[in-house]
Amino acid sequence: MHISEGVLSPQLLAGGAVLASAGLAIGMRQLKAEKIPQVAVLSSAFFVGSLIHVPAGPVSVHLVLNGINGLILGWAAFPSIFVALTLQALLFQFGGLTVLGVNTVVMAFPAVLSYYVFGRLVRRGSKLTAWAGGFGAGFVSVAVGACLVGLSLALTGKNFYQAAMVAVAAHIPVMIIEGIITGFCVTFLRRVRPEILGIKAESREEDRR
Repeated sequence: MHISEGVLSPQLLAGGAVLASAGLAIGMRQLKAEKIPQVAVLSSAFFVGSLIHVPAGPVSVHLVLNGINGLILGWAAFPSIFVALTLQALLFQFGGLTVLGVNTVVMAFPAVLSYYVFGRLVRRGSKLTAWAGGFGAGFVSVAVGACLVGLSLALTGKNFYQAAMVAVAAHIPVMIIEGIITGFCVTFLRRVRPEILGIKAESREEDRR
């Protein structure tokens, strides 16, 4: 899902940098000290998960894990993903520094969206509903991210229309895989550490019944 350097127009790069800065500011303002270890763990998971990637034109296809990132961190997904992307750009030249803002928005915005759309299902629903919420978060996070990648390429110029369609189509298997992984992650966390998902004690008792 990383967009490479030298592909997007300067206007898109500037817009991505502005949006990413706004997301980072909100994420840092809402980030509490006790959440920092979770941010570090999820940044590491994102970093490792997206190291194994398959090139698909001007982008690459890989596990993103932004759905579970968003469900746990909310707006703090922005700094979590930004740190991982920065290290990947510096250490392995994945993506790049000039396109860092766009890549951050492409992967972090869907994470925040999933937090608001599916978070309630995960925290307050039954086990089956929670799994479905987790699947939806993983699936939709990748789907929205892929669409944003395609939109970024399409806005760059007509020459990238085909590449934009390829980028979206190439992520369809990843959407399903991420949905399943996120669904099982949610089910596991509800059983062993439900407080990570923001589930309160009374909900835990109801879940055990």
